Amino acid sequence: MNKMDKISFYAALFGAKIINKGLHLMKSAGTSLPGVAAMKISKNFLSFLSKYCKNDIITITGTNGKTTTAGLLAHILKSADKSVLHNEKGANMLSGIASALAVDYKPFSRFDYAVLESDEAYLTKLYDYLKADYLLVTNLFRDQLDRYGELDTTAKKIQNAVNKNPDLKVFINADDPMLSELGANNRRIFFGFDDITYKTSQKESLAPAEAVACKCKSELSYEKRYYAHVGRYFCEKCGRKRPEPDYKGYAVIYDDYSEIYVKFIRENLEHELAFKTRLVGLYNAYNTLAAISTALELGISQQSIQKGLDTYKSVFGRAERLTIDGKNVLVQLIKNPTGASEVLRTVNHETCSKLLIIINDNYADGRDVSWLWDTDFELLNDSRGNIVVSGIRAYDMAVRLKYAGFDESRIEVKKDIKEAINYSLKSVEQGGQLLIMPTYTALLDMQKILK
Repeated sequence: MNKMDKISFYAALFGAKIINKGLHLMKSAGTSLPGVAAMKISKNFLSFLSKYCKNDIITITGTNGKTTTAGLLAHILKSADKSVLHNEKGANMLSGIASALAVDYKPFSRFDYAVLESDEAYLTKLYDYLKADYLLVTNLFRDQLDRYGELDTTAKKIQNAVNKNPDLKVFINADDPMLSELGANNRRIFFGFDDITYKTSQKESLAPAEAVACKCKSELSYEKRYYAHVGRYFCEKCGRKRPEPDYKGYAVIYDDYSEIYVKFIRENLEHELAFKTRLVGLYNAYNTLAAISTALELGISQQSIQKGLDTYKSVFGRAERLTIDGKNVLVQLIKNPTGASEVLRTVNHETCSKLLIIINDNYADGRDVSWLWDTDFELLNDSRGNIVVSGIRAYDMAVRLKYAGFDESRIEVKKDIKEAINYSLKSVEQGGQLLIMPTYTALLDMQKILK
């Protein structure tokens, strides 16, 4: 690092910190603006992540769960008394990652780990600036087709990023056949579930598996299918099958928590460790298994991992629990068919007093809302109360509920998000629960309303 680069970096750093302070004073939610400014002042600003990280840089990408998985892993590392740089607010494009560095980095210091969530399409650009040690990929599902295209397009974008770093160690969800070819020339570490037991009020999804063909063009078969195309798969024609996980999970899923057992081999000895997470649902069991597996690979103890799981607080909107005016509120972000269907499977109709669904179609949400028709809204037919729909595409959501078989006399449209939230809260009795399912920009609107 030459003297001018260092001067440029610190000028960008202090400038970004001043901007961030100003945003806080104005109570603005512009999480990426400090990063935008820093990268304007110092074009190689992000490359300094590698220079100031003592141990490993862990990057995390995938369609669903990357924000929660990254948050869990970062918190587990902090619970083990490690200093961690993490873009915890979920801003996962280059400017958001630069903001995390600008805001959280203490001048003239070094940190132990960096845990960086990255948008799939921006991962290649991120690797232009830094050499990551690990890449964790959660899953691949159809998501914002107007921006990303089909699944194989997204997979190729991630592979292009991996190709830039032959030393990269790739953590892969073994249960997702879309990821089985990823990083074939790199060291690969697999995690996945051997079995899952439900002790909940949840329903099994009625939705068919997303069509994922084998390399030989044959349809894949499943010993066990957990959801969508994720499960213990195999091809009857060519013999391809799900890789054996290095970290084998077994989950017992309850309404309010999950127990996760992890088997792995260390120094030729098999270990089995038990963990508990308060995050709900199968999709969060996968997020938790991914974070636990990575932490174990980094040498973090069982005690520190469990401490991290016990004290982790959800990122806003990702299975976050709030109390507003004595009412329990659960906020669950939805953005694509698979993720939304899995959230719907966690709805406990005995405890959920009211449901509010907020659908926007701004650029960050994806303009194409046809995904609503691929989501398993039929799971709501046993709901005992009315459902409120809101947002820019409130009427599209109302029509989808009608065709799912939901009684249209129980569908209430309140396009204004603030009005919908206030109305829904008033409809919930003391001690009852309101479940809010917003798309991404609707979630941002909610943050401003609930401040």
